[in-house]
Amino acid sequence: MIKNYIRALRLPFVTASILPFVFGSLIEKYYFTWGSFLLGLVAAVSTHLGANLINDYADSKSGVDSKDKTFYGFFGGSKLIQEGVFSAKFYLMHSIIYFCLALFCVIILAFILKSVLPICCFLVICFLGFTYSHKPFQFAYNYLGEIIIFLLFGPALVMGGYYIQTGIFPDIKSFLLSVPFGLMIMAILFANEVPDYNEDCAARKFNWVRMCGPKNAHWVYSTITSLTIYFIILNVFLGYLNFLVLAVIFLYFLPAKAALILKKEYANKVALVQSSKLTIAFQNVSGLILILSLLF
Repeated sequence: MIKNYIRALRLPFVTASILPFVFGSLIEKYYFTWGSFLLGLVAAVSTHLGANLINDYADSKSGVDSKDKTFYGFFGGSKLIQEGVFSAKFYLMHSIIYFCLALFCVIILAFILKSVLPICCFLVICFLGFTYSHKPFQFAYNYLGEIIIFLLFGPALVMGGYYIQTGIFPDIKSFLLSVPFGLMIMAILFANEVPDYNEDCAARKFNWVRMCGPKNAHWVYSTITSLTIYFIILNVFLGYLNFLVLAVIFLYFLPAKAALILKKEYANKVALVQSSKLTIAFQNVSGLILILSLLF
């Protein structure tokens, strides 16, 4: 039961929200306070989990996750609804619980910061997370999923962590520092869309892979990951990051290998699991290097 619940939450993937939030919180580390940080972290992770659950719920309703009932671990959903382990209602109710937990933390933060801005920003984030795949907007079904993911896992988390610690929002420095994180998560999403191409077409789910086609997906993927490196170098040039973060450049072999898999094996779902793993590894290790660069 616990194993299935972890699978439903997609718990191993919460590093996608933890790393950028921790990074944003440490940009001005001399202002760092543990209380606000922990409240913000719980809110960020809870919102992420709520969005994961509602995504599976919405995709089960649209039928996209029922086209291929094989569980791959990295794309195509948790498949637990399709396997009859949990009901769609179970996903919806638990999604609401996590969103409410996040809201509770955000309300406390609003009192601490003496501002309604955290609540206003959270409501926008909650709206985007809920309607990412749920009707009526279904952004992920209308070519906007990649942009929404970039915003939620880049600027929202990094700038949110920065604001909680400094009280400054908006801010060009924290925005530019957030871009690499947003691009890395966008790359993960894009890599995961390639193996789901046929199912997405059948369910009329329009994303960037449908726009460019799976044969050309490696070019778009390479552009996204190359832009990640570009913005890291730009932040070093602007003095926002120290030179130690340039170690990320030596990790580019990970997305480069993933791009090669996307080029050669775009129709082989089993082989494409490896491209997803490589992209996630690039995001996790790069995120840790970015955090360590702030500490040292």
